[in-house]
Amino acid sequence: MASLSPSAAMTDPREAARRQIGWWLLLLALLVFCMVVVGGITRLTNSGLSMVEWRPVTGWLPPLSEAAWQEELEKYRQFPEYQKINRGMSLDEFKAIYWWEYGHRLFGRIIGLVFLLPFLFFLLTRRIATSEAPGLLLLFLLGGAQGALGWFMVKSGLVDHPDVSHYRLTAHLGLAVLIFALLLWQAMNRLTPARRAVRPEARLRAHADLVIGLVGLQILSGGLVAGLDAGRVFNTWPLMNGALLPDDFLHRAPWWLNFLESHGTVQFTHRIIAYLIVAAVAALWWRARGSEVAGRSDLLLGAMLCQVLLGVTTLLLMVPVALGALHQAGALILLAAALWLRHGLRSPLAGGANGR
Repeated sequence: MASLSPSAAMTDPREAARRQIGWWLLLLALLVFCMVVVGGITRLTNSGLSMVEWRPVTGWLPPLSEAAWQEELEKYRQFPEYQKINRGMSLDEFKAIYWWEYGHRLFGRIIGLVFLLPFLFFLLTRRIATSEAPGLLLLFLLGGAQGALGWFMVKSGLVDHPDVSHYRLTAHLGLAVLIFALLLWQAMNRLTPARRAVRPEARLRAHADLVIGLVGLQILSGGLVAGLDAGRVFNTWPLMNGALLPDDFLHRAPWWLNFLESHGTVQFTHRIIAYLIVAAVAALWWRARGSEVAGRSDLLLGAMLCQVLLGVTTLLLMVPVALGALHQAGALILLAAALWLRHGLRSPLAGGANGR
């Protein structure tokens, strides 16, 4: 595809539509970013089980009267979290946790509308090519699946044990991050001027892919840490209460279950993946010096260093809500920086900005 000058891009209807769609997808990625952070705060404030019903169509409005609030509180009283942890909770205390969960669900509905309405407009005005529609529709369906998965997660905490399954929480987080990454990549495809990139070294692309994979794995590991509250044990660094290994390392049988359910081993794994990311990003930054993506590698290195500092501080202070939320946001920023660098290393294809 031939390159377009900025003035030509402004007058070419196809390029203008392409950029409109790109900005729309970038807005959606930003909203999903905010959604993940709000979800993290909801988890950190133990607010996620305050709404005991899932009403995806009729649940837009919060309680609007004192009687409605009392009814919601009475529903909450029928479930284990109130009976085992929050017995005697006042209405004002209940409202404090209810608003976080309500906001989290409302945000999801808003994202659905911000996707669906412009999508239909772009489709009806033929700004979206027929070949692009299925891929974008798949993103919308993934968003719907994310809502259903969120309720599947909440249901696990409405039984005998008043806490959600850390497996379901990790799956919920993982799908949200996948949607964020797909939206961001598609936005970058459309907002990058169509041109043939200089063919990058294949090893550099593979290195960038490795970093993206490690960051994704670390986010999933963080989901396990959050789901088990494993960040509130072994709150020392670099050693774990004075030892290299946690005292419950590989104590469960079978041995591999420790990496999924043992608090100390799960936190240890999270630390090890972090060290691997530090090494991989530092090596990528060194290799990218003088290349076309040197500036992007600087951004990635900075994001990684900030995330490490946030992670260590959050651990030492036993996961205060503000730092925990910032650490989760930092993970998405680090992933975005890695994707931005990798996007600059696309193979030169006839489609220009759609290169791999």
